[in-house]
Amino acid sequence: MLTRVGHCEWLWDEAVAGSVEASQQWVLSAMQAHGPPLVSMLWRILGNEQDVCDAYQNTFLQLAYYKSGRKPRNVKAYLFRTASNAAITILRRKKLHEKACLEVAQRPGVQHHLCGAHDLDARDLREQLRCCIARLPDHLQRVVLLRDLAELSYAQVAKILGISSASARVYRRRAIKILAVWMSDRKNLDE
Repeated sequence: MLTRVGHCEWLWDEAVAGSVEASQQWVLSAMQAHGPPLVSMLWRILGNEQDVCDAYQNTFLQLAYYKSGRKPRNVKAYLFRTASNAAITILRRKKLHEKACLEVAQRPGVQHHLCGAHDLDARDLREQLRCCIARLPDHLQRVVLLRDLAELSYAQVAKILGISSASARVYRRRAIKILAVWMSDRKNLDE
């Protein structure tokens, strides 16, 4: 818990380091006053540093741009309500993403009508590829599942995963390189 609050203080130091308009000083004082308990609440809800940072940043950005930079009547209530809504949105997005990944993974593969031994080889190769995809790190696996198996565009993949299209392309490229090495190793072991 202490490291989480320390991380929050780091965010505060970073915010102070930049020049801030005098009209927005109240945002920084709100960060200092309510940041640590806000981070604690977000950790309890999300339990993940990246998500906590995203929700925290989103909360204070919304505060800074609240009604063209005006200060809400009750800053603390606004902050906690906005942070909890941001956390819920992140959890919902993750749940939808996991559901989409599971649906794609459970979709039966395209059946090719091959004859005899070729049919067995193709089935074995598909099974090996599925095993290799399952071994990929989560962020690479999700991109491969959505892009190659669900046949979604990079823009759609990026939107679902909450990343840029360029990141989706880079992740897919990394995944393909890893899969090529793993599949090559399996082929060499079979021979």
